[in-house]
Amino acid sequence: MKRILPALIVLSAFTACNNPQKKEMKAIKWPDAKAPVAEIIPHQRVIHGDTVVDNYYWMIDYFKKGPDSTKVVDYLKAENTYLNTMMKSTDQFQADLFKEMKGRIKEKDETVPVFKNGYFYYTRTEDGQQYFKYCRKKGSLSATEEILLDVDKLAKGHAYYSATGFSVSPDNKLLAFGVDQVSRRQYTINVKNLETGEMLKDAITNTEGGVAWANDNKTLFYTSKNPVTLLSEKIKKHTLGTDAKTDAVVYDEKDNSNYIGVMKSKNGRFIFIASQGTLTTEYRMIDADHPEAAFKVFSPRSKDVLYDILTVDDKFYIITNWNAKNFRLMQCPLDKTEKENWKEVIPNRKDVLLEYGEEFKDHLVLSERKNGLTELRVLKKDGSDYYIKFDEPVYAAGVGANPEYNSKTLRYSYTSLTTPNSVYDYDLEKKDKKLMKQQEVVGGYDPRDYVTERVFATAKDGTKIPIALVHKKGFEKNGHAPLLLYAYGSYGSSTDANFSSPRLSLLNRGFVFAIANIRGGQEMGRQWYEDGKLMKKKNTFTDFISAGEYLVDQKYTSKGHLYAHGGSAGGLLMGAVANMAPDLWNGIIADVPFVDVINTMLDESIPLTTNEFDEWGNPKQKAAYDYMKSYSPYENVEKKAYPNMLVTTGLHDSQVQYFEPAKWVAKLRATKTDKNVLLLKTNMEFGHGGASGRFDYLKDVSLRWAFLFSLEGITK
Repeated sequence: MKRILPALIVLSAFTACNNPQKKEMKAIKWPDAKAPVAEIIPHQRVIHGDTVVDNYYWMIDYFKKGPDSTKVVDYLKAENTYLNTMMKSTDQFQADLFKEMKGRIKEKDETVPVFKNGYFYYTRTEDGQQYFKYCRKKGSLSATEEILLDVDKLAKGHAYYSATGFSVSPDNKLLAFGVDQVSRRQYTINVKNLETGEMLKDAITNTEGGVAWANDNKTLFYTSKNPVTLLSEKIKKHTLGTDAKTDAVVYDEKDNSNYIGVMKSKNGRFIFIASQGTLTTEYRMIDADHPEAAFKVFSPRSKDVLYDILTVDDKFYIITNWNAKNFRLMQCPLDKTEKENWKEVIPNRKDVLLEYGEEFKDHLVLSERKNGLTELRVLKKDGSDYYIKFDEPVYAAGVGANPEYNSKTLRYSYTSLTTPNSVYDYDLEKKDKKLMKQQEVVGGYDPRDYVTERVFATAKDGTKIPIALVHKKGFEKNGHAPLLLYAYGSYGSSTDANFSSPRLSLLNRGFVFAIANIRGGQEMGRQWYEDGKLMKKKNTFTDFISAGEYLVDQKYTSKGHLYAHGGSAGGLLMGAVANMAPDLWNGIIADVPFVDVINTMLDESIPLTTNEFDEWGNPKQKAAYDYMKSYSPYENVEKKAYPNMLVTTGLHDSQVQYFEPAKWVAKLRATKTDKNVLLLKTNMEFGHGGASGRFDYLKDVSLRWAFLFSLEGITK
């Protein structure tokens, strides 16, 4: 669940216009409107002998009291009104951008079907519809279509609707799925009888949304959440037809720094409970034929040991960092699973990160990362192996949906900054691939019109930071081009170079787009992550600044045309670099930013806080407190000039609560000395990931792009 912002991220449209490189452009003249002034109500925080006055602590009120707290809502609405006034001149441009980007999406479309247990499953979308239909066909793609769930119909009348966790019972007769209508990632599990079409009375509230079916087709296991902290705390067992209030707890996690979940092995033999923190893992298991059994520990948790399990007929494979910084592959018998029984199959390698695996009856496919790029390694039963490699200088590739254990075909995905999202089927025996589908960019798209590069900036300590770039062909490195630099840099989450059709609206208007693989991610191996967390977190920020300085020095752009973008934990990055190098950026977009680090990490009632101690530290410890205070964006707002900024949040955000960006903006308004524009957009209906419909999110993208274009004087 972490503070990760799902793919809003490297978003990416198509009209010809004048190239801003040809001449210097001037920003639009902003309206002379008065910004909201947040009320000051001093609140003292005293800890470790340090007293800090927080003038905007009161903004937590809505989180604590709910709808009764009208003062907070009124302030957020006032900020929205101010934003609308300031951006008023771009209303038509935003509408045109939305139409432009929406026009690239193939509205009537369907995913490549995946085969499981006798059926082909897929989703399809229809013209003008925001959601999708979840469907299947029995035995053959020429069979009659069965619509399992019409999400377009279910979502009608809801401002937000998310359906997830689709899981069909082993006998193919029942469908379990989760629904969130608020955007807090609190799902209600429903079960549908696929033979009669009726929804069963079983409705299980406050869950993660997914289930694991036992093989009796009537017992399901699920993850229950704490309704306040939103932590996944318990695994429960439900029997169809019974009251969910009486569901038995089969596992209760006592360590509130761990996330838990429940899943079924791909071959259908076992049900696993996983408990994992940043630094520890522990699995439990039962035979899926015996849901009444007590769960047995696979291998007890131990400090700094992470592991994951892949199940084949006669053994378990284990991917682990036990005595292996970049992880190694082990195996053990089905009946001897403690780590003293693990036998090494592939050793740790200093230059290769072993990320995850996908098991088949006769093959094991491993995702490995070398020099920041993904390779897929295939292990055969006879012990031989080979690699599936990719040719572009920078790209994103990964194992796709492969639910059928007995298959000899690997489904994988591939994309790059210039290659639309592509789905391949790879014959694991014949070693040949077949393109099953490539994302269609409606209206025409030629990848030869764009150029992608990979360059390396040098960080303050000499570390080389990879940067992936894309721009229109004919681009000149003269410092006149606007450039948007994106990064994330937390949780060991790797940011790969993927295609985004909305991004074309930037590129076609002369922007360069770049991704910096800064420390805190895991692109260059496990050490890359460890060097960007806890007491080394500042490396994340200085790496990003070094990347920006490099792009200026190499004349990809200049300070007057350089922009930064990040969201969630990447929004923390935005806040930090705004404080540390404010004159480097002409503008910053901070989406749902995690900027009030100390106050959030001190309050264990706030969702995710205790799960995150191993990532950020626990400020109740003085050393961690002092270090956090030295970089936390909210703590370090100063009387100085800041760049133009657009900040977004969601009132119902479950990952980064609305009050963090709201407080930050209020403090910036009261403190900064410049006249640059500062805008806060609060979505009053949605949460962390924004709108749920497949078109609505483009309205947010249109606002972001219009903000950047306004600063560049681009008006169409």
